[in-house]
Amino acid sequence: MSEPVVLTVRRELAASPERVFDAWLDPEMARRFLFATPDGKMQTVEIDARVGGRALIVERRERGDAAHRLKYEVIERPSRLVFLFAADPAEEGEWTRVSIEIAPTETGCTLTLTHEMDPQWAAYKEQTRKGWTMILDSLARITE
Repeated sequence: MSEPVVLTVRRELAASPERVFDAWLDPEMARRFLFATPDGKMQTVEIDARVGGRALIVERRERGDAAHRLKYEVIERPSRLVFLFAADPAEEGEWTRVSIEIAPTETGCTLTLTHEMDPQWAAYKEQTRKGWTMILDSLARITE
């Protein structure tokens, strides 16, 4: 069996760990950065922010609706969030794991996002990194 593909994206933010953490679980904040693209129109942001809870985020894009599903495994405010992630059309076994660690700094916090993917998704590693980088850039804009 092959090892999972692991990518890490780190971002310094000039906002408190609490503000950054809460943005991931608040539907009004999440709709402004989580899987939001410059030309898309957010359709659905449903977040059941509890361990075992789920989220559905759907954005209308030029090529159709892009749905993203999350299942929360760990919620430790304000330092750690872990969720399973799938983009439609995903089967139950195609979930990947995303871990977010938030550490306070003198000027705000450092967010470290780690995405573990099945080796079958190796060809999408850099595209996935670019997507998370865009998301974290948007997160910085709305929290700083």
